[in-house]
Amino acid sequence: MFKTINVGLIGYGTGGRFFHAPIISSINGLNLTKIVTSKESTKQLISDTYPTVQVVSNIDVLLQDPNIDLIVVASPNASHYQIASQCLQAGKHVVVEKPFTPTSKEADELIELAKKQNKLLTVYHNRRWDSDFKTVSKVIKSNFLGNIVEYEAHFDRFRNYFTENAWKEKPIPGSGILYDLGSHLIDQALYLFGMPKEVTGLIRIQRSSGKTADNFEVILDYDSLKVTLKAGMLVKELGPHFIVLGDKGSFIKYGMDVQEAALKKGESPLTIDNWGEESKELFGTINAEINGLHIRGQVESEIGDYRCFYKNIYKAILGEENLKVTPEQARNVIKIIELAINSNDKKHTVKVE
Repeated sequence: MFKTINVGLIGYGTGGRFFHAPIISSINGLNLTKIVTSKESTKQLISDTYPTVQVVSNIDVLLQDPNIDLIVVASPNASHYQIASQCLQAGKHVVVEKPFTPTSKEADELIELAKKQNKLLTVYHNRRWDSDFKTVSKVIKSNFLGNIVEYEAHFDRFRNYFTENAWKEKPIPGSGILYDLGSHLIDQALYLFGMPKEVTGLIRIQRSSGKTADNFEVILDYDSLKVTLKAGMLVKELGPHFIVLGDKGSFIKYGMDVQEAALKKGESPLTIDNWGEESKELFGTINAEINGLHIRGQVESEIGDYRCFYKNIYKAILGEENLKVTPEQARNVIKIIELAINSNDKKHTVKVE
């Protein structure tokens, strides 16, 4: 029997507006019913975009609504722990925007609370469903490159300015580029390779007058495999997004997944037929020896689709699938961030316990 799951969304900033609301609204079975925001200008925007959704100013309206099954927490990072706790205690299933929480201790406490309440808890690591990452994953698992010895991933931008009153630019818990873009890169690496043995973190503030980290390099050591994750806000000329080296060949991929740009233009899977499909210009290049043959050419990109995350949430709530992004996996991302910060502060590599 078909079941509709009613969803409440807390926050309508970049995450809520572009990455959650349009995707939730495109999932058969999920019904976006209420959005919490205190900004008057945002309320009108929501009403124009989602006329059937009720806009409220207080999260208590969601917590006290017996018809809401799932709450998505897309508030500033420092508030994730407190709000997710309230939602779980109110008997709601919870999706938390990445990063999970500023500390792994808070993440562990939420995991225990979710178990106690017997409610689903997960984190929006949607970049597992990026076109390019899905392609990289398939290339690695195909063994075309042989034993992987190096994996390098970049998430770079050029913003030599500061967004006025942006909490991400302030020195508060969970702010800065390592928590923001680093969460994506770390989750992808852990998904592919598991937890490393050692972590080295190099974290910088490169922009003049900056108050929080805007550049990092995190190296994960797996003995025979070196993983390098990098992001910066002063990269005018973008290099490869992914570089994968093996003892049989290499794979290099430029460009970013097309879904973010489409969402920020106001598009969604409901308005684009070829959602998540990359153009040939963005296809990656493989150079490898396969069964005695030297092959060099483009690899057609897999189709990206953030809907897969929420489709899994729907089926997991119904008990038809296991969670693809477990809260323990999301907690481990925070552990790696903490270790990278510790490494940077101590100026040496740290072991993963």
